[in-house]
Amino acid sequence: MIAPVLLVAGFLGAGKTTLLNHLLANPGGRRIAAVVNDFGSVDIDAQLLGTVSDGVVSLKNGCICCSLQGDLLRTLSSVIKRDPAPDAIVIETSGISDPAEIIRNLMDPVIFKVAPLETVVTLVDARRVLDEPALAQDALWRSQLRAADFVLLTKTDLLEDGERAEVEAVIGRDKPNTAIFDVVHGTVAPDLLFSRDLVATRVLPRPTPTASEPFAAVTWTSQAPLSLARFQTVIGQLAPRTLRIKGILLFTEHPGQPILFQSVATRGTLAPSPLPPPDGLTAQLVLIGREGELDAEEIDRLLQTIVMA
Repeated sequence: MIAPVLLVAGFLGAGKTTLLNHLLANPGGRRIAAVVNDFGSVDIDAQLLGTVSDGVVSLKNGCICCSLQGDLLRTLSSVIKRDPAPDAIVIETSGISDPAEIIRNLMDPVIFKVAPLETVVTLVDARRVLDEPALAQDALWRSQLRAADFVLLTKTDLLEDGERAEVEAVIGRDKPNTAIFDVVHGTVAPDLLFSRDLVATRVLPRPTPTASEPFAAVTWTSQAPLSLARFQTVIGQLAPRTLRIKGILLFTEHPGQPILFQSVATRGTLAPSPLPPPDGLTAQLVLIGREGELDAEEIDRLLQTIVMA
């Protein structure tokens, strides 16, 4: 069983726990395992509570929440072995911790095999950025920002006209060209945090907007032999135009070994997949981007170039 990891970072008071509570209350059918540094700080709604034992809360909706006890590998191993196993793991870092060290640990091959790091989000308190200019010079704040695949901006309802642009400019000094999304009361589009389940669809796709969010998705499949070298070239062109890409592929360079590809913002990984693409396919990719910015025909044209003649 593989459970992808969402790492949530951000300064004290940025809204990490609010985001986590929202995810636990609205898991979208997923069994989520939440790992937090301080269990007592998590305000889990009463209607979600189930049983508590050994530092683990088993929630009524099938999710669990536990404290980070001991080393990360031991904690994740115990979470993965739970029955039923989680579909995703959310790690909430401390507001005074640098996520870089956790990211290094998560990239360990032993951990990545069962709990691959999928997305890193950093929450930024928009009001605090303007009220405390010295914050932008803080080494920890800057490191948290640089670690992010996406920046989630909170407290934007407290901004005046034109102030959001000022906040974006401050963020841009350390994280230029990053995608920034507003978060209200912890609510964020799940497609930004968790990749879609890979489901077989038509070979020639058309973009379809996700429910209630300004995002679109394109699915591409193939039954032909594929080139890894060509794929890496094409992904280099597609990744800057998308928010995330995930898929399972079979390449001629690695016969018999399915490959799981994930790309979030500018970070991409290739790793062995425990399962092949479905229905005899050689590729199944899902690409997610802002609505109106995904060209399905161009995506199909580019991806067709990875097909071996």
